[in-house]
Amino acid sequence: MDGGFLASLRTIVGGQHVLTTPARTAPFRRGYRFGGGKVLAVARPGTLIEQWRVLKACAAAGKIILMQAANTGLTGGSTPDGDDYDRDIVIVSTLRITTVHLIEDGRQVICLPGSTLSQLERLLSPLGREPHSVIGSSCIGASVVGGVCNNSGGSLIQRGPAFTRLALFARIDESGDVELINHLGVALGNDAEDVLNRLERGEFTQADISHDPMEVASDHDYAQRVRHIDADSPARFNADPDRLFEVSGSAGKVMVFAVRLDTFEKSKETATFYIGASDPATLTRIRRDILGGFTTLPVAAEYMHRDCYDIARTYGKDAFLAIKHFGTDSMQRIFALKATLDSIAGSLPLVPAFAIDRLAQLVGGLFPEHLPERMNAYRDCYEHHLMLKMTGAGVDEARRYFLEAFIAGDSAWFECTEDESVKAFLHRFVAAGAAVRYRAIHHREVSDIVALDIALRRNERDWFEVLPPDMSAAIKHSLYYGHFFCHVFHQDYIVVAGEDPVALEHRMLAVLDQRGAKYPAEHNVGHLYEAGPAQTRHFRKLDPCNCFNPGIGRTSRKAEWV
Repeated sequence: MDGGFLASLRTIVGGQHVLTTPARTAPFRRGYRFGGGKVLAVARPGTLIEQWRVLKACAAAGKIILMQAANTGLTGGSTPDGDDYDRDIVIVSTLRITTVHLIEDGRQVICLPGSTLSQLERLLSPLGREPHSVIGSSCIGASVVGGVCNNSGGSLIQRGPAFTRLALFARIDESGDVELINHLGVALGNDAEDVLNRLERGEFTQADISHDPMEVASDHDYAQRVRHIDADSPARFNADPDRLFEVSGSAGKVMVFAVRLDTFEKSKETATFYIGASDPATLTRIRRDILGGFTTLPVAAEYMHRDCYDIARTYGKDAFLAIKHFGTDSMQRIFALKATLDSIAGSLPLVPAFAIDRLAQLVGGLFPEHLPERMNAYRDCYEHHLMLKMTGAGVDEARRYFLEAFIAGDSAWFECTEDESVKAFLHRFVAAGAAVRYRAIHHREVSDIVALDIALRRNERDWFEVLPPDMSAAIKHSLYYGHFFCHVFHQDYIVVAGEDPVALEHRMLAVLDQRGAKYPAEHNVGHLYEAGPAQTRHFRKLDPCNCFNPGIGRTSRKAEWV
């Protein structure tokens, strides 16, 4: 029976693009940080029509459809989670479908499902514009559509979470019928394959594009919302009901063919201020002063704790050097190559565990110190580090603030050179991968990583966590980093071997509940977090048959949500 189904997939996309052996499917069915399981096949369509036909074939055969682009997520949301599903899983990888259409003179874009943020950034650069997110902890190699489906937040304060009300997608309704829904705001006809073909080829005109002011292509309210520093709620989090709309926040519960998004004018003048502090209250004061009093919002305000600085300096060095010298475009190829090599190494006798990670770590260590001298000096003096990027009139506002109003004491600051600025933010953004590398190199000493992605209330002053001694004893390293002015923090706990990471996580989440925090903040629920009521309703409305990505957010894995 499956032989006939697989033959139909091969007819649709070509035999070389239907992967079935464990070795060939491994890079797709294993998550970057978390998750993995069996799949019947991986299908790699090369056009939107092929993607549509794969969907129809899967629906007719009663298969689970698991959409995947770059597979760079941190919560396992685009891979299986174990093997206890009631139907076969087919991963539909969209990486071959990378077309981007610039519309409205580049003020908006229409992105097909395999397009990446780095690709979009490169296309917009000659126009003096940028995508919603530039290089960040969750977008090194990440796809545009994946960011929208996950309400990814990014580091840019003025832009908020990825969001749009304009998309072209397919769902499977209560009767099991596949329907294509065109809410892209582009008139493309009525026949599904004609719509998809015209869109991919760019066969539409300015007259076909609608401009309903209610159908926004970004989160227009965030710049004001983040300024409400006395509000008793977070500025952004994945389960925010106001940011769940069709594809936005869908977490793989529909098949996305395109999203339409705003772009943003690229800052012409920027300056980065590097702040070191021994007392977290100093950074609290800076955040409240700037969000509450500055005319110009910062571009970004990224935080790192000293322990995170150290782990990223050692275990993120090879990623830092690869991005610096080869660019973000290289990371997708590097991730794919590493996944393939991991699979090959894992099948060979006598090859030690995590051999590829060990090799990459060894090679990275051969290079000289990669971080600026002033940054390393601040690491020795201060526990807390803040990288503040300002633009336009905000540059002078910040200079005046730090020269006239900043109280030094147990803290200090300097204005970065261009090279220091690039390296400071790049160092911050390899931190997530550094934790994974540490786990691989020290796997005998480590049980696992508990990775929390949290949004604190905007009025929270005691943001820096102090764990009770019994919880600290179970943790080898606590890595704190995040988007400080948004009060979104990534807290990675490397758990000592022999300790129960699940029990530890449950205790931590209970503490966060008491603090009024929301989680996850921007990486979405994946298979790590439980979906809240608003998200569960959103998922069930989009996918009444539970055919797409079942079990996401720890919901039912069974057909029709049984």
